[in-house]
Amino acid sequence: MAKVYPQEPTSPPYSSFGPETYTLWMKSLVCHSNGCTVYDSNGAVVYRVDNYDTKGRRHVNLFDLRGRVLCTIHKKLLAFGRWDVYRGNDNSNRKIQTQKPWFQVKRCYKMITGKVTCQITKECQKYCIEKTGSKTAFRIVGIDGDIVADAKQKHSSSGVVLGNDVLTLDVLGCIDHSLIMAFVTVFGLICGRL
Repeated sequence: MAKVYPQEPTSPPYSSFGPETYTLWMKSLVCHSNGCTVYDSNGAVVYRVDNYDTKGRRHVNLFDLRGRVLCTIHKKLLAFGRWDVYRGNDNSNRKIQTQKPWFQVKRCYKMITGKVTCQITKECQKYCIEKTGSKTAFRIVGIDGDIVADAKQKHSSSGVVLGNDVLTLDVLGCIDHSLIMAFVTVFGLICGRL
């Protein structure tokens, strides 16, 4: 089940940089496992995360449609609330310890609202993910304050609000979509949804 609609995607999802609207279904395509599935605006599966045993694993992989590992997310055991994300498919412990992370994520809380947020550092670039409005809504903001992506609970074309596990993600900026999906995956782990 790779498609919801019959149209073929025009380009591989990992090379997308323009604006796009995705549907995030916070469920795995594999029965009785945790994860999420990401559909593009044509209804094709473009990204997926599958945790076969339990939520909140130390190592989680983000896959594209073809099953290629785009990145490995590794939770640091001795650093409270910190995740390192490595590009590619080599997730052995020895390689992770010597390889430089693609980006790092640090969990933090807003003291006034008590909401979970996280700070992302990718080389000299910085991003922040913050919850907005409803229980599941969030947005990704660049260091300059520009919104890069915005997620909110999905509504059907007839206006029916879908469940808390179905979100619409609007990627607004010219940014690598696989990077945005890696951000979303880490945030799902932080919030205990994956």
